Amino acid sequence: MLDKITAQEFSQRRDTLMQQLDDNSAVVIQSATMQKRNSDVDYLFRQDSTFFYFTGFNEPDALLVLKKIAGKVEYHLFCQPRNKEMEIWFGYRSGEQGVLDNYQADFAYSSEIIDEQMPQLLNGTAKLYYSFARERLTQQVQLWLGSMRKRSRQGVIAPVQLQQLDELSNEMRLIKSAAEQQMMRRASSISAQAQVKAMQETKVGVMEYQLDAHIQHHFAINACPQAAYPSIVGGGKNACILHYIDNSQALQDEQLVLIDSGAEYQYYAGDITRTFPVNGKYSPEQRALYEVVLKANTQCIEMIAPGTGWNEIHDRAVLVITSGLVELGLLQGDVDELIGAEAYREFFMHKLGHWLGMDVHDVGNYKVDGQWRELVPGMAMTVEPGIYVSPDNTQVEERWRGIGIRIEDDVLVTATGCEVMTWEVPKEIAQIEALMAG
Repeated sequence: MLDKITAQEFSQRRDTLMQQLDDNSAVVIQSATMQKRNSDVDYLFRQDSTFFYFTGFNEPDALLVLKKIAGKVEYHLFCQPRNKEMEIWFGYRSGEQGVLDNYQADFAYSSEIIDEQMPQLLNGTAKLYYSFARERLTQQVQLWLGSMRKRSRQGVIAPVQLQQLDELSNEMRLIKSAAEQQMMRRASSISAQAQVKAMQETKVGVMEYQLDAHIQHHFAINACPQAAYPSIVGGGKNACILHYIDNSQALQDEQLVLIDSGAEYQYYAGDITRTFPVNGKYSPEQRALYEVVLKANTQCIEMIAPGTGWNEIHDRAVLVITSGLVELGLLQGDVDELIGAEAYREFFMHKLGHWLGMDVHDVGNYKVDGQWRELVPGMAMTVEPGIYVSPDNTQVEERWRGIGIRIEDDVLVTATGCEVMTWEVPKEIAQIEALMAG
C-alpha cells in the first residue's frame, strides 16, 4: 500500500496558513492544467505542488479558495464536473459531490462557473492572497475584481489589498513534517536503488539512454511513474554539461559516466548524482579528482546541523575544491587569493546544493533579511559538489580534460545534526569498484 499524506495533515496545513492571515482575507490557489505535447497528445498530468500541498486533489482545472471571516475559515473548491462522455475517454472525475465527500471541502462548485462565482465569494474581503507568478491566475483575478468594481453601487466590495501568497506558502513547504520526511526517505531510497542498478548495468558500449531506461524502469515498478526531472546520463565529456539530457551516446572505455536522477514518490522528489568508471576502474586522474569531490561532499554533510548558515556549507566546498585543484596543479597560486578571485568557478560553477521537497529545486528563501539562512530541523537539501574540466580547457594538462565529476546526496536536517537519506548507493571508490566488479 502506498504511503499517503493524511486528510488530517492537509487540513492542518490549511489551518496553519489561515492562522497567519487577518480577518476578511481570502486565499486563491490554482491547480495545474493539462499541457499539450503535440497534435492531440497531452503530457502526463502533474498537479501544481502548492495546490496539492493544501488539498491533496489530483485533477486539473481546479481552484482552491480559503476565506477567513470573523475568525471562521471556509474551504471552497472548484473542480471539473462529472461528465459521462468525457470520463469514458479520459478517466473518472470526482465532481462536486466527490470533493465534498473525499476532500473535506465545505463548499464545492463546477469549474465551469468560476468566473461567475468568484466575485460573489470575494465580496467583502479586504485582502486577497495569491501567487503573482501565476500569469493565468493573475489575469483571472483582474477579471473578477473588474467585475466587482463595476457593481460597487450595488454594495459589492472588492478586495483592496492584493498580497503575495508565496512567502507564506513557501515557508510552510520548506519545513517538512514527519509524514513528508517519510515520503522523502522513500523517494531517496528508490532513487538510490536505481543508481545501484545503473552501476551494475554499465559496461563499455552501453548507450546512455539504456542506463536511463534501467533507472526509469526501477522508478516505475516502485510506484514512481514519473521521475522528479529528466535524468542526466553523461558519459565522458558529456558529464561537463551540467544539464545534459540528450543521453544518446555510447559509453567508451576509460570514461566516467555521471548520472543525476531522482524518483518522484507521492509528489516528493529524490535527487542523486554519482560518477563512476565505465570499465569499473578509476584511472589515476579520475581517482584524484574524485577524491577531492568526495572530500568536499563528506565535509559539507558533516557540517549540516541546526544553526549552520546555508552559505557556510558552500564556502567549505569551495575551500576543499580550490585546495584540491591547487594540489593537483589545475590551479596555481595562493588558495585564499584564488577563492577571492573566484578562480575555482572555471571548475565548480554552481552552488553546493538546493532545497528539496515537492519540487526538486524546492521553494524557500536562501536568505532572510539579507542574511544567509540558518538551517533548522525539517529542512531537506542536496549536497552536490563537483569538478568539471572542460574538454576545451587548454590551461590544464590534456590528461585532465573532459573529466566531469559530481557527487550528490539528499540530506535531512534533524534536531541533532542530519540524516543522509541516499545512503543506499555507494560513493567511496572501493565500494563502487567492488559493486561494478559484480
